[in-house]
Amino acid sequence: MARRYGGNPAAVIILIAADIAALILILWILFFCFDANRANDLVNWVHHSANWLAGWSKDLFTVHNLKWRTILNYGLPAAVYLLIAHAIAGRVNRA
Repeated sequence: MARRYGGNPAAVIILIAADIAALILILWILFFCFDANRANDLVNWVHHSANWLAGWSKDLFTVHNLKWRTILNYGLPAAVYLLIAHAIAGRVNRA
């Protein structure tokens, strides 16, 4: 883990921000798939945050199964954020 966050401080900030965004999206996927109580404050906060983070990909996939729809529509932004952040952090570290 020391190597992952080593290097240029700007790259470290980019990676940490992307990791946090992906974590929120993945948490919402898990909460939804395991039927977490949406009245809970943590679940509610994660849901609203995940909706904001995945706003650009909302209903990109219209699979009939709700669990698969959630996995695809929230998992894609998580993967995109991580891929873009790693690409940018790599460029920043090389500069």
